[in-house]
Amino acid sequence: MSNSFFKRFKKEEPPVVEEAPPVWEDRIFWVSTLQKIAFPVLNNLAKGALRKNMPYESNSDEGKKFAYFSAFARVFNGIAPWLDLGADSSEEGRIREKYIYLTLKAITNSINPNGNDYIFIVEPKQSLVDVALFAQGLLRSKNEIWLNLPMDIQARIIRELKNTRIIAPYENHWLLYTAIIEAALLEFTGECDKQRLVYGVSKFRDDFYLGDAVYSDGEEFDVGYYNSLIIHPMLNDILAVMRKYGLQDGEFLDVQLMRSSRLASQLERVISPEGSYPLLGKSLAYRCGVFHLLSQAALLKILPRNINPAQVRSALTKVLRTQFGNDNNNLNSDGWLIVGLNGSQSDIGEKDINTGTLYFCCAIFLPLGLSYNDMFWTAPFAEWSSLKAWNGHQLQQDQSINF
Repeated sequence: MSNSFFKRFKKEEPPVVEEAPPVWEDRIFWVSTLQKIAFPVLNNLAKGALRKNMPYESNSDEGKKFAYFSAFARVFNGIAPWLDLGADSSEEGRIREKYIYLTLKAITNSINPNGNDYIFIVEPKQSLVDVALFAQGLLRSKNEIWLNLPMDIQARIIRELKNTRIIAPYENHWLLYTAIIEAALLEFTGECDKQRLVYGVSKFRDDFYLGDAVYSDGEEFDVGYYNSLIIHPMLNDILAVMRKYGLQDGEFLDVQLMRSSRLASQLERVISPEGSYPLLGKSLAYRCGVFHLLSQAALLKILPRNINPAQVRSALTKVLRTQFGNDNNNLNSDGWLIVGLNGSQSDIGEKDINTGTLYFCCAIFLPLGLSYNDMFWTAPFAEWSSLKAWNGHQLQQDQSINF
């Protein structure tokens, strides 16, 4: 029987053409997602009701005392560059003005020992992590947050930062927690404990480097995302302060930024066409926060020359849509994050994972610190590496760098 007979019954399908969304849609979606995640934390802390209203979900009760400050420090850490753009007359500028107000109020409540939400607890050892992330957030939002805090609140913060000196860090990435706190003290007071500032940097520069932009963390090396989550972003911010104040070890910044650029290129490549990524190592419950370094590389404009900033924006937008799209399956009915990678998956939560620590996902929002007219936001949609590859388009080789 001829093929023409069957063709009568074959439905003519129009060709599938994937249209790129309008450029502005990406930034609007990012800001909307930021609000969806951050608002419950900031609003409740600003009202003095975070302890009362934030649930606690974890496989361990060990972190309950610190969970509330963990949530705020991580939200603040990720949205700080966006806050530092300040308010303006645009719709986003008015939203930012609201969030600056909420953040200033939240900080004031968090450090008030007589308030309901005094959560700025400095106590060995876990609090060192949260104070370090908070200090990094202050460095990232000096103009709009630090300089707009009342002097008595600044004095309390400085006192609490100095109180962390009683905590001896582990000989791994925890050394960077003490260093970022001292970097903040140097930036805000002109003084610091230089030994605590420099020691961690020297260990990663000289002892913990494995090559091709990967650090060993001072322990037996495991494949995972800690180089992106903590090590590179903190080294970059610490060394920027050291360079600013003329400390000798600040000269390492140039090499460190090149290493960060190399790791950023690797992170861009692991984002699949669907916006998923390899399930490697611990801390998967931090979700899209594992791309902290890629987001920071975009913010600092240290992406490799062969990576178009728009392809990073497009890739990270796909990740955000995958994890925080319309179904909201990563938030509970009251808008709080739940333990898991994509949905409720309590088994992936290590004992130090709890509702508060989940807010490390906000690290992905760093590029919002770039102006809306920056090419990161204005350039049209661009295929990222894995999308190019699986669409059969030309793709450059992944290349190591030599120093």
